[in-house]
Amino acid sequence: MRIFAVIWASCFFLKEVQAWGFRNGIFHNSIWLEQAAGVYHRESRKGRYQLTYKEAKTVCKYEGGNLATYDQLEAARQIGFHVCAAGWYDKGRVGYPIVKAGANCGFGKVGVIDYGYRLNKSERWDVYCYNPNSKECGGTLTDQQKIIQSPGYPEEYQDEQICYWHIRVRYGQRIRLHFLEFDVEEDTSCLA
Repeated sequence: MRIFAVIWASCFFLKEVQAWGFRNGIFHNSIWLEQAAGVYHRESRKGRYQLTYKEAKTVCKYEGGNLATYDQLEAARQIGFHVCAAGWYDKGRVGYPIVKAGANCGFGKVGVIDYGYRLNKSERWDVYCYNPNSKECGGTLTDQQKIIQSPGYPEEYQDEQICYWHIRVRYGQRIRLHFLEFDVEEDTSCLA
């Protein structure tokens, strides 16, 4: 399936932000990896903190992976994986990886912030999955202008492939998207 080609550009009327700082509850000017060492973070389509333990395992399995272990989460964190969102991981534990401590995230600590084993598996969190064989799809774009194409474009790519593209610009910049083509597969959860 051909997904899209996107051209985007940014305007340069900038307002500098401090490195490694919080402003309005958002961590700015940092390196945030969406996937590292096979570990990746997912949240429900309904938003943050909406997955029970059973649903979290299902999300990982659907994408060909499993719940990440503490050691896998720590290995990913050591190479830059930083997500300030608690999620289920192996054996019913909940936590999240922190690279740089902050007042609003990690209780001022660095490491895997571990909430421990949860007795109530109906609690709702995000999830940390592990799949070392997952195909890289998507990425983080910071260029002034970029063309984005789906994997294997113009050929179709595998069904149920999940791609996340994140466009990151400096505070105060604008983003302009121009779609040349945009096709999506049928999905019972999609409100198209």
